[in-house]
Amino acid sequence: MDDGSTVIPGLDDDSVGIGAGSSGTGSSGTGSSGTGEAAKPGRGGRTRAAGTRRPGAVVMADELPVARVVIDTPLVHLDRLFDYLVPAGMAADVVAGSRVRVRFAGRLVDGIVLERAVSSDHDGRLAPLARAVSGESVLSEPVARLARAVADRYAGTMADVLRLAIPPRHARAEAAPPGRGGDAEPTARSGPGGGPPTEEGEPGQPDRADGGDPADQSAGVWSTCADGPAFLTALAGGGAPRAVWWAPPGPSWPAMIARAVAAARASGRGALVVVPDHRDVDRVGAALTSVPAGRVTPPLLLRADLGPEERYRRFLAVRRGQAPVVVGTRAAVFAPVERLGLVVVWDDGDDLHAEPRAPYPHTRDVAVLRAQAERCAVLIGGFSPSVEAEALARVGWAGRLAPTREAVRGLAPRVEPVGSDFEASIDPAARAARLPSLAVRAARAALAAGEPVLVQVPRRGYHPSIACARCRRPARCRACSGPLGRTSAAAALACRWCGRPVPRPVDGPGRGGGETTGWHCATCGGNQLRASVTGDRRTAEELGRAFPGVPVRTSGRDAVLATVPAEPALVISTPGAEPVADGGYGAVLLLDGWALLGRPDLRAGEETLRRWLAAAALARPGPAGGRVVVAADIGLGPVQALVRWDPALFVGREADERAELGFPPASRVAAVEGTPAALDDLLAVVTLPAGAEVLGPVPAPARPSVRERVPAGEGAAGGEGAAGGRTRAARSSSGAGIGAEEQEPERLIIRVRRQQGAELAHALRAARGALDARRAGRVRVQLDPLAIG
Repeated sequence: MDDGSTVIPGLDDDSVGIGAGSSGTGSSGTGSSGTGEAAKPGRGGRTRAAGTRRPGAVVMADELPVARVVIDTPLVHLDRLFDYLVPAGMAADVVAGSRVRVRFAGRLVDGIVLERAVSSDHDGRLAPLARAVSGESVLSEPVARLARAVADRYAGTMADVLRLAIPPRHARAEAAPPGRGGDAEPTARSGPGGGPPTEEGEPGQPDRADGGDPADQSAGVWSTCADGPAFLTALAGGGAPRAVWWAPPGPSWPAMIARAVAAARASGRGALVVVPDHRDVDRVGAALTSVPAGRVTPPLLLRADLGPEERYRRFLAVRRGQAPVVVGTRAAVFAPVERLGLVVVWDDGDDLHAEPRAPYPHTRDVAVLRAQAERCAVLIGGFSPSVEAEALARVGWAGRLAPTREAVRGLAPRVEPVGSDFEASIDPAARAARLPSLAVRAARAALAAGEPVLVQVPRRGYHPSIACARCRRPARCRACSGPLGRTSAAAALACRWCGRPVPRPVDGPGRGGGETTGWHCATCGGNQLRASVTGDRRTAEELGRAFPGVPVRTSGRDAVLATVPAEPALVISTPGAEPVADGGYGAVLLLDGWALLGRPDLRAGEETLRRWLAAAALARPGPAGGRVVVAADIGLGPVQALVRWDPALFVGREADERAELGFPPASRVAAVEGTPAALDDLLAVVTLPAGAEVLGPVPAPARPSVRERVPAGEGAAGGEGAAGGRTRAARSSSGAGIGAEEQEPERLIIRVRRQQGAELAHALRAARGALDARRAGRVRVQLDPLAIG
């Protein structure tokens, strides 16, 4: 099926034109008398500046005197193009995609030129550009079209999307001689036969090895997938195949991506690979450098931890066409790769692919929009792709690439859940123990064989959650009702919100092994505490005592390890921070499965399986002695999928159940946050699609603080979450008499059928524009949020 609009609304080519606003008009006039304020669209008249020049008037450029500019403003009702005169002195620097400064509403604001034109439809006098910031074109036409499509899909503004796509300007990097930047890419490769280094491939020139078809040479690593060689053949032949890829167990996925990139380069096209974090960037970059000489141009790496100058330098290298192969994190999905032939998104279920800044796009959806607009291939893969990726395959927009069962049996480790009837007969406490005897035996066997052991712990810290020892209710702070926790064995109990310590013990030692303190439970009156959740640091202490003499390493937020040597050691890691072991781990222990599976989240099962598979894939294959022990009930769906290494079956069942209940991706959901008065204003002006469900309002959940520029129309939703004793403000029907600063943020959920997704985005965007125009209450709109509740 070639039409992707059934999956991602807004893919119709006619609605994704460069410079096309959501209202369908291509441009708008600026205010008269050089004020820069918006004016009504003209009646097709000519630009007055083309007439006789008055004394003191700006001398405009002889050719294409009008610049159509997108203004850097968060106001939705101003999300359209504005026409300005191009002074003759700026004509050489004002090009499509260049940065300018314009006078708008009495002040200077930034803007980007989308195009130059002969005349304007505005019937009044145009204001001139105030300044040409740089003659460097930083916005290509395909990326401009993509930015417009993303803004329309997520009910945002094009300026917000461009802020994600284009890094801030750095004058020194821009003035430096053209180059690929300072990334640690491989040195120039030798030519055939040890001769002089070969030249880097140009974007329009194929990278080919001497002798043989690139697809045939790449088929070895892809032979685990039945249709893998055919996918590479289509890429090398200049085709645009689209696939959802279920990666085989083991560490081969970077090499498989590298071979797909090599096949795309063999057709003379560029490639873009987007991964969750910098460690994945390094792994894919290393795999690309290991491709035989001449097969692929050395990649340019775009990492989130680069400094401003270096990141901008590398961005310019891509924009200037010096880097046909780009590997990067979330923002790299907008990289202006020339003649793009392949977009790869690895592990699309990782929450790092969800942009925390407006308009909150997801890498997977941006890649789909880009593949549709630029007619390029797309590969969305992972050990367990998301339910949204499964939806792309179900409607026929993409095919499936999955390993054969024979390949899985040869590559997957042996998975053993605790608590089976056999284990219970050996160890009656296996079902209740945090570290059952099965896990201890597996760890000891791996250590005895000289292999490292990986232990995955869902929570970081020492004791991140404390509960009453009598009634098991979470212990909370007396001052702010925040949760109590402990950061180390020597640290005192303290509130995780306000930091206030718990009073020192006032009674003697309590009975039952609990710790007696000055704290008392508000529910049962008990004064003893117990750890309800154990973090990675506490786990490291416990395992260090259980395995004396064995080195213990931790990998988490404070220090993330990339690799560990092939020697006996215990590696304690939180999900997503697991280091790669040389030769693989002898055993992988997945502890506290209840902490992942018991979360009140629609995606709890899907996310748990994804994290388990990512850790289990680091183990040695089963025939080589690799073992995985999972501390969870064997009867649960994610556990069964892990034991059989069949995530496709579980994800397919999740998709069926969500469709039956009307949950995403069978529907599209918008979360709208704001004060009660602002939500009332929005509901009063919005025209929702027929059959739309409005759920709520309810107190807005807590959101992690993000260093982001909060657009107008969003700021009211900030602040702490509803938990912790926050009192909800009294609400009146109109909100009159209650200041915005006194009203607690609330949240609405709007749900429509998937086919109505584009209509919902348009309606919410129009409503935001109406509120912005009259300076009413501000709201935060997020379509397709990861967490609905």
